Amino acid sequence: MLNLEPVEKTVTKTVPKRSDQPKMLFGKPLNPKNNSLNLIRLVLSLMVLFAHSFFIVGAGTGPTFKQENLGGWAVAGFFGISGYLITGSRFNNKIGPYLVHRVARIFPGFLVCLVVMAAFFAPVAYVIQHSSLHGFFQTPTTPANSIFANMFLRISTYDIAGTPAGVPYPGAWNGSLWTLYFEFLCYLMIAVLGSFAFFKKTPWPILAAFILSVILWANITRIDPYFQNNFDFNMLARLVPYFLGGAVVKVFSKRIGFNWQGALVAGVLGTICVLSFDGYGNQLAAPFMAYLLLWASTWLPSPKIVKTNDVSYGAYVYAFPVQQMLAVLGAFRWGVWWFTLVAGLATLIFAIASWVLIEKPTMGLARRRV
Repeated sequence: MLNLEPVEKTVTKTVPKRSDQPKMLFGKPLNPKNNSLNLIRLVLSLMVLFAHSFFIVGAGTGPTFKQENLGGWAVAGFFGISGYLITGSRFNNKIGPYLVHRVARIFPGFLVCLVVMAAFFAPVAYVIQHSSLHGFFQTPTTPANSIFANMFLRISTYDIAGTPAGVPYPGAWNGSLWTLYFEFLCYLMIAVLGSFAFFKKTPWPILAAFILSVILWANITRIDPYFQNNFDFNMLARLVPYFLGGAVVKVFSKRIGFNWQGALVAGVLGTICVLSFDGYGNQLAAPFMAYLLLWASTWLPSPKIVKTNDVSYGAYVYAFPVQQMLAVLGAFRWGVWWFTLVAGLATLIFAIASWVLIEKPTMGLARRRV
């Protein structure tokens, strides 16, 4: 984020000007106005869509590597990029504006998605299943309760009035939304850490927090019983290292820039981590994965319309219900590849509408009011 605060001139004829910024050891900083992060996040969203296609057409789990399918790796990438960007946002803003911006980015599009599923996707599926809407509004999980129960990001119900049914993956309209709860918890975590001056003054506390998060995940089987094997705790412990990995890259970005040599080193170290440490190597590699994605954004060509319009969030939240709707209509019989192609095109329509009608206006409003 650019610092637009006025700077007092202190240069005199006898005293040389000194920069408060440490000298960058190598590479160049990430240009916040000229990068391909929107494109990369859109690709990650489509990777999640592709991974889910295997489940939704009944073709298994799809390609996996080190206990993660393509969707799991894409989510790790999302959290790494988020850790970098959100840490920068918090460390350059007071907590009030920071939280307003985070709520404006996550909640409006999410809430509208819940309404669209309850008011459009589920009724169509219900009519196909029952030949009418009779009983739709009273059948558990009722449409109203599907919205209310999930509106604070923690997903507790996945079906709506017993739909979708008669498909290879029944009973779930959106298997992607659950990660948003943990993403927002990471936002709150960095909000708290950013309230302490020493986290801003030196990169070492964030690095220490990352190392502790990896240690926690590496020992999760020993720790879980003390939390009664709580699913939320387990998932948070799994995902926080990815977020903090991106935060580590951010706090060191004043000294370490982005270039191909750094990417080569990050690729080698990340690969060693993933292959050498079973159970927690993926998390240990988080800073290196985040560095690779951020470096790619400095050279990967991106259309201007994608740079200025971020439809990745809409693609992420609408992909699963679009896929399930296609499955209800019988498209799961097409096989993974054709199904993915059609689902991807249909998802982009919803994603563009979400960006133009909901996300962009609410974020603009938040910036003007805070």
